[in-house]
Amino acid sequence: MTDPAAFLPILESGRWFAHLPRGFAQPLIGMAHVRQLQAGEVLFLRGDAPCGLYAVVRGAISISGTGGRAQEARSALLTRLEPPHWFGEISVFDGSARTHDAHAAEPSTLLQVPHERLQTWLQAHPEHWHALALLLTDKLRTAFVAMEELALLPAPLRLARRLVMMAEGYGQWNAEGQSRRVLSISQEQLSQMLAISRQTTNQILKDLESRQLVRVHRGEVEILDLAALRASCY
Repeated sequence: MTDPAAFLPILESGRWFAHLPRGFAQPLIGMAHVRQLQAGEVLFLRGDAPCGLYAVVRGAISISGTGGRAQEARSALLTRLEPPHWFGEISVFDGSARTHDAHAAEPSTLLQVPHERLQTWLQAHPEHWHALALLLTDKLRTAFVAMEELALLPAPLRLARRLVMMAEGYGQWNAEGQSRRVLSISQEQLSQMLAISRQTTNQILKDLESRQLVRVHRGEVEILDLAALRASCY
């Protein structure tokens, strides 16, 4: 499938794209082309030049970073983006290098709107910068929530809240009450996302299992009772 328009039903299930003016949504798809990535393949790395705006339409993209001295460098998984997430908008605004690494967490299909082509179009249609700004501010709100939780909440609450956020697509779906029952995330990945040890992650998940809120599988967490899990976050 190489026609970007074929993915419109997936894109329109997302809150941001569903609310775009037709005068922006249609040209955006017209500028896009389809990218296929294999599991583990690099999309871009920290320091790379801007390469455009992306939408995940199949699979998942891991956004990660590495810090520390070379011999003691540690990696952190910041988030995992699944359909119908759009990303890459920071470099669209400032034209600066990528701030983090993006890899395919599994075989994935993306729509890519090339940087230069998008910039040229926006220069001719500056009224649509506001729509892109809404995408950016939505991510900023989510980032502030994650920062606050990291500073203030104990690990069990942080983990439960992250599972709820993932199940609800980080608030990106357009349909009210939509959720995902099975999360493709390993215990190791969860520990990296939340800056807690693998052992602590395992203990928290076992407690949630004992309360019949989740069921842990290899590389997956199944949400058994989303309402009860959400209630446990407070």
